[in-house]
Amino acid sequence: MRYRTRRRLSLLILLVGLPVYIILAVWLVSLLDRPPLWAEFVLYVALGLVWAFPLKAVFRGVGQAEPDAAPGRDGEG
Repeated sequence: MRYRTRRRLSLLILLVGLPVYIILAVWLVSLLDRPPLWAEFVLYVALGLVWAFPLKAVFRGVGQAEPDAAPGRDGEG
């Protein structure tokens, strides 16, 4: 996947997908009876990690300079 595509896709995921996932995770937990505090903490940590692992390839290297950019662009090199 090209760098620009990954960059745009990661922005879309963070601005649209992640809020939707958070709403779904809170809704899912609200369906359960109130678990003990430690179990609720473990559940939220697990749900917080579940979204990140499948999308790791999309986010890898996005915060760095574009690999195909010419030297001197964006004040680097």
